[in-house]
Amino acid sequence: MTRTAVFGSGSWGTAFAAVLADAGGEAVLHARRQEVAEAINADRVNSAYLPDLVLPESITATADPAVAARGADLIVLAIPSQVLRANLAEWGHHLPTGVPVVSLMKGIELGTGLRMSEVIHEAGGVPADQVVVVSGPNLSREIADKQPAAAVVACRALDTAEQVAGACANSYFRPYTQTDVVGAELGGAVKNVIALAVGMAEGLGYGDNTKATIITRGLAETARLGAALGADPATLMGLAGVGDLIATCMSPLSRNHSFGVNLGKGMSVEEVVAITSQTAEGVKSCRSIRDLAAVHGVDMPICAGVTAVVEHAMDVRELGDQLMARPHKHERH
Repeated sequence: MTRTAVFGSGSWGTAFAAVLADAGGEAVLHARRQEVAEAINADRVNSAYLPDLVLPESITATADPAVAARGADLIVLAIPSQVLRANLAEWGHHLPTGVPVVSLMKGIELGTGLRMSEVIHEAGGVPADQVVVVSGPNLSREIADKQPAAAVVACRALDTAEQVAGACANSYFRPYTQTDVVGAELGGAVKNVIALAVGMAEGLGYGDNTKATIITRGLAETARLGAALGADPATLMGLAGVGDLIATCMSPLSRNHSFGVNLGKGMSVEEVVAITSQTAEGVKSCRSIRDLAAVHGVDMPICAGVTAVVEHAMDVRELGDQLMARPHKHERH
């Protein structure tokens, strides 16, 4: 039986722990607050994030990172991308050596432009062929409801990807293995920013033509950045690319989509955070993606425009006009 330590007791960390348990394993959720861990153990529910999901007995919770990591066959990291480095500095030394470390995070680190697998390798001292990325159209609430879904499990070492895939495969969660870590991570990170743009369009009252246009051109931006960084174009046509992009851009369950809708209705970032008590990953990563694109000479006008709106450098109503006024060009170039 696989024992997994899941660091991060938010929606996706909790839902993925349930996926692992339903695949026949044991999971220990690490929560930063003792009262959260105690409530999960007592009530079998993470009431703050997934109150309708009754957790199996094979899932326990703790606020002690050493206890969570002890004896683990797998480590899963499901924390906000921009605090990953700080968290690894705090408790990374507790992670056992020689076991796969799985990233559920979808972002690019501010200041460094590093993908999450690169941060795990650099700050956590984990060999690159032991870092695994899980990505795809995986809205946590639907996973918690055990609705059928699939995901990509990517690692430079295929046997490690297959090990992780075996640990999370169950009747409603179907993993596909991959070795293109770059493509899997870029698809997951950029789609959050594109989902903000789609949400903004919806908040402004625009319909499906507009949203489909943003999704398609957003995929083109992702593909250009992927090409510059050495990603396999086929990856972005699969679950970690198009699949995740569609789910995140179109679903009201998507935090990035919903955040963008509120921005489109005229609210500021600070106002949206105040009413939701959460910040969407795309808000945190849009600048780092824009900067990474600039370093590699990649044109990403949607990502640049979203960053300008988020940072109060552009009114949301100006974004569409700016994008529509760009010079005409061949669709594929």
